[in-house]
Amino acid sequence: CSSLKYLDLSNFNTAKVNNMRGMFLGCYNLTSLNLNNFNTANVNDMWSMFSGCKSLASLNLSNFNTLNVTNMGGMFRGCSSLTTLNLNNFNTENVNDMWSMFSECNSLNYLDLSNFNTSNVKDMYV
Repeated sequence: CSSLKYLDLSNFNTAKVNNMRGMFLGCYNLTSLNLNNFNTANVNDMWSMFSGCKSLASLNLSNFNTLNVTNMGGMFRGCSSLTTLNLNNFNTENVNDMWSMFSECNSLNYLDLSNFNTSNVKDMYV
C-alpha cells in the first residue's frame, strides 16, 4: 500500500475481526483514513497497525473499542506527520505490550493518554 494516498473503508464490516496486526503497515503516502465505521470490539491485536504511515497528519480513533486488545506494540510507530492524537477513549486495561508505540512520532505535540491503564503492560521499550 506504499503508493496509496487515500483509502475508503467506509463499507468495511470488521465486526468479526480479531486481528488488525499491521493492517496499514507501510502505507507511507496515505494522507487520509476514515475509520469511523470500524467495529473493533473483538480485536485483540493491533500491533503495528499504523506503523510507517508517515504522511497521516490526523487520525480519528474515537470510535475504537480496545477493551479486548492485548497488543498495541508499534501501533503508531513512524507516524511522523501526526501532530495530534487523542486516545482518551482507549481502554488499555488488558494490554500487555506497548513496545515502541509512539516511536518516531516526531511531529506529535498533543497526545491524550489520560485514561490509559498500564498496570498489565510488560513491555514499553522504545
